[in-house]
Amino acid sequence: MRLDQFVATSSELSRKEAKRAIARGEVTVDGKTCTTANTQLAEDAQVILAGRPLALPGERYLMLNKPAGVVSATTDSDHPTALDLVPAELTRNLHIAGRLDADTTGLLLLTTDGQWSHRVTSPRTDCPKIYRVTLSEPLSAMAVQELEQGVRLHNESKLTRPAQVAILGERTIDLTISEGRYHQVKRMLAAVGNHVEALHRLQIGPVRLDPALEPGGYRELTRAEKSSLG
Repeated sequence: MRLDQFVATSSELSRKEAKRAIARGEVTVDGKTCTTANTQLAEDAQVILAGRPLALPGERYLMLNKPAGVVSATTDSDHPTALDLVPAELTRNLHIAGRLDADTTGLLLLTTDGQWSHRVTSPRTDCPKIYRVTLSEPLSAMAVQELEQGVRLHNESKLTRPAQVAILGERTIDLTISEGRYHQVKRMLAAVGNHVEALHRLQIGPVRLDPALEPGGYRELTRAEKSSLG
């Protein structure tokens, strides 16, 4: 693992702050000051930040900006997985809390904490999710009303919970839902006669995707983010 990744993951510092601390000479590796952020650490390296020994946390809570083409799985023989984007040292017992389709991008949560994951994904928990949706054609006022009242999905009898729709452009909306049915956003838009061309998850509960994360990038959740979902 890179030194700046280790420092950010095992402290309250952001990745950028970790790099600055390293550059200032505040970090030692095995007793020697190290000012190079991309230094690769040995598995048993002893890292100290400003006199405080660092260690990777027992339970891990990560956000990841999932790119298209990556599957929400721990292993897959045919496609890259979300866990392939995380250093191997962090993947032990890591699982996904709330999957995304392979062609859907955006916020993915990964954790080793099963109880926390269950609270995030349980249908009994009202945990709204916000998606940025690119449509094949403009959404009519009637379609907006139907989505906000709840729609009947193909081959299902029960209406969806009411959604919230924010019109951002001619073919772009933010859709907020509080369920996790199979392909739900795509099926909801199909139910009102439209088609999803691109889908990007922005937010789960109060936790919003960090705009500083490039596609494929990840970071540890802050203490406040973790608590807000648990």
